[in-house]
Amino acid sequence: MALFITDECINCDVCEPACPNEAISQGEEIYEIDPELCTECVGHFDKPQCQQVCPISCIPLDPDRRETHEQLMDKYLRITRA
Repeated sequence: MALFITDECINCDVCEPACPNEAISQGEEIYEIDPELCTECVGHFDKPQCQQVCPISCIPLDPDRRETHEQLMDKYLRITRA
């Protein structure tokens, strides 16, 4: 699954630099996560870093984008060309 940012986001700017895949960017009103780049930090860290740094916990899993650990690892390898 990719992650997404809810409208509870306070634009605190801590999630964007925490993302190793550069999947997070400022949207029109709040930060957004590009699901094509989000690997939930698989390949980089044990836990999604944006969730770890978010002060209000507004970054849940996206139930509409279910991915297995293997799919997330494949995406990581594609993105990093490792």
